[in-house]
Amino acid sequence: MREYWQRRPLLIRSAFPGFAPPIGRSRLFELAQDPQAESRLVTSFDRRRTLKHGPFLRLPPIARRQWTLLVQGVDLLDDSARSFLSRFRFIPDARLDDLMVSFATDGGGVGPHVDSYDVFLLQAWGRRRWRLSRQKNLRAQPGSPINVVEGFRASSEWVLEPGDMLYLPPGVAHEGTAIGECITYSVGFRAPSYRHLLEPWFADYAEQADPRGRYHDTGAAATARPAALPSRMTHQIHHELARYKPDRGDTERFLLRHLSEPKATTVFEAPRVPLSPTHFRRRAGLHGIGLDRRTRVLYSNAALAINGEWTRPPPGASTTLKTFADQRVLSGVQAGRAPPSVWPLLCDWYNAGWIVLVD
Repeated sequence: MREYWQRRPLLIRSAFPGFAPPIGRSRLFELAQDPQAESRLVTSFDRRRTLKHGPFLRLPPIARRQWTLLVQGVDLLDDSARSFLSRFRFIPDARLDDLMVSFATDGGGVGPHVDSYDVFLLQAWGRRRWRLSRQKNLRAQPGSPINVVEGFRASSEWVLEPGDMLYLPPGVAHEGTAIGECITYSVGFRAPSYRHLLEPWFADYAEQADPRGRYHDTGAAATARPAALPSRMTHQIHHELARYKPDRGDTERFLLRHLSEPKATTVFEAPRVPLSPTHFRRRAGLHGIGLDRRTRVLYSNAALAINGEWTRPPPGASTTLKTFADQRVLSGVQAGRAPPSVWPLLCDWYNAGWIVLVD
């Protein structure tokens, strides 16, 4: 973290010795059929690169060269993938994007490109050749469906075997090409631009600030210049809006809500039989509770957000909720020690499908 994170690439040989992929080819093909999965198919047949979006009920023959299947958010679709992703929790959850798994036949790849996030590229099965460039010109080729970098010039090259892993910070042009059939796991950590944060930040602040009143121009004189913006209107509206000044707490609330927001395709399944807080507490003490694999929870000193909903912990409940968020599970013993004030909140989350009872 000190020497490489967001600074320079790092190749780690045998990062996962004897790695047994939790998601193999058949499981990945099955997930690509799921309408909730974000899947893409990139082909380079007849020297022409094309991009299609799933779901995919049929894929090209495995014997055919130069095609790649990519499935985003695999951690949201499979518990074993979610468990694998926990190996990377030395990075704050606020930065986590998702696990993407890709399968490629010989020669397959998406072409040279640049990512706007930090990524760990783990070779799960087969071999892949990675080429990196130090070039500053990262302009995409005109008409490219996947933003292929124009004039890509490689300055370094490695072949990754199963268990090898490559870390890349944002903005590094790279290209991966399958050597035979292969599967690659991409663990992405978002590094959003301030520009892309600005609009949702203002929307969140406007919702919380809730300015009252309405513009009025009582007593204004008739005008002979109807197209001119009235200086009185500018002055009055500027004066009113300038009264609302965000502070650090507003930014913290926005980040908790925004960064814990699930992906748009995420659908939670509520339990068939809702439980009362008393019944839920009893069962949690016997079994323990865990966060649903799709649930995102972030906390600060005084507040917490789960799946985009911000809340202040009930009195005495802060320690329990923070432990739950960090561990993503509470044993029956830990649940039994939780204060009474926390159970109405946890029960609401259970009935919404955000947490589950654990055997």
